[in-house]
Amino acid sequence: MAISFREYPWYLQALVFFALALVIIGAGEYLPVSPVAVMRNTLQGHHTKDSDLNRQVAELQVYERRNAEFKIEKAALEKQLDTLKMIVPEEKEVDEFMRLMQGAASASGVQVRSLTSEAVVPKDYHYELPFEIEVDGPYFNIEDFFTRLSRLSRIINVGDLTFSGLNPRSSKFPVRPGATVTGKCLVTTFFSKPGDSTPAPAKKNQPARR
Repeated sequence: MAISFREYPWYLQALVFFALALVIIGAGEYLPVSPVAVMRNTLQGHHTKDSDLNRQVAELQVYERRNAEFKIEKAALEKQLDTLKMIVPEEKEVDEFMRLMQGAASASGVQVRSLTSEAVVPKDYHYELPFEIEVDGPYFNIEDFFTRLSRLSRIINVGDLTFSGLNPRSSKFPVRPGATVTGKCLVTTFFSKPGDSTPAPAKKNQPARR
């Protein structure tokens, strides 16, 4: 005669229930179709995505810092470029060059008597724009004039400098009191843009500005 489960001793019933519970829990944990396994896989997927996002954020933060550094570096380079454009402009800017010359002459108390344009000289990375000038005045004033030219924002080189005595009676220009010498030299400035680099007509005197 079959024995009913309820007739088993209580500890055997408890053992059976315990074993059945283990089977149910194991099935819920390890069977792919169980809700627990599905939830665990979903949670693991979220953890993986979270780790990937954190890694991407860390990488982007590096680029963000580098972008800020690039902006600072770019601003510094643009400022340096603006300074270089003042020293060596892209265009000839002859009018500005003559204004600088006349300003230095007026500040030194000398007279620019003539300014003769020479041919443009092309170089590897720039163009030379030479002028032959003649000035007169007191000796030390002329020295101060050339010193002022060396301090201008635009690069101006002075070469082939010669001095000679000035005779007010034989001069074809009105001479200021105290003027003792006249000087001639080749003054060269520079520009960088090719543009119209056709040589200027040589030996063409231009009246000095006063």
